[in-house]
Amino acid sequence: MLAAPSAASAQTEFHIQYGSLDNPFSGQAEQTVILTFQHALSWSLGDSFFFTDFLDDVSVDGFNDRDFYGEWYPTLSLGKLAGRTVGAGPLRDIAIIGGINFDGDVDFFKYLPGVRASWDVPGFYFLNTDVTAFIDANTGLEKGGGAPKTGNSWMFDVNWGSAINAGNQSFVFTGHAEYIGGTTDELGREVKPWVLAQPQFMWDVGKAVANQANQIFLGIEYQYWLNKLGTDVDENAAQLLIVWRL
Repeated sequence: MLAAPSAASAQTEFHIQYGSLDNPFSGQAEQTVILTFQHALSWSLGDSFFFTDFLDDVSVDGFNDRDFYGEWYPTLSLGKLAGRTVGAGPLRDIAIIGGINFDGDVDFFKYLPGVRASWDVPGFYFLNTDVTAFIDANTGLEKGGGAPKTGNSWMFDVNWGSAINAGNQSFVFTGHAEYIGGTTDELGREVKPWVLAQPQFMWDVGKAVANQANQIFLGIEYQYWLNKLGTDVDENAAQLLIVWRL
């Protein structure tokens, strides 16, 4: 995500992650490789954040089998539209957010319109809280999709970024945590509410080894997922993380 947004700035990253992740439908843990393309953009009237994951695990089980999953969140800043600060105290800005979540393997698609509050908190270069709808647009089983249609729900998300310097070493602590409300699917089954947290802690190895700051990072992503994808499976997973920042 953007470390220092300006009137028009952008940041692109490529990630490699490796770890043991649970198949929520079989309960089996599989070694999984995730390749991520991530792009963050700040422009005169708002921001945009987009990523696509390409996922593959070691077994052919209908889950994470050379699949891709992505999310896009463009925002429209009320403060930038008005030309003045919207908010007071630690509240830095309010924005209208529109999001989409999509998965290619099972024809999964959600719309997430809502509101973002951006906070000015010491030690963080960004800290946002988002409240959105979670509107189903899946193809559905009846029309040949891999994921059933569900009722609509809602999401609360906290996302953050913080830079940490310790002596000559630099680190980044970033990530998000979300709650998505429960619903039911087209077969009448319960889709449980879930909590997903994905904090990342990264060391600026490019700076430490080659004096090339903000380019190559090495770290871990910890994934905690209560009721993964609305099932009974709870996941705790640490993944190796390598980041190349352009």
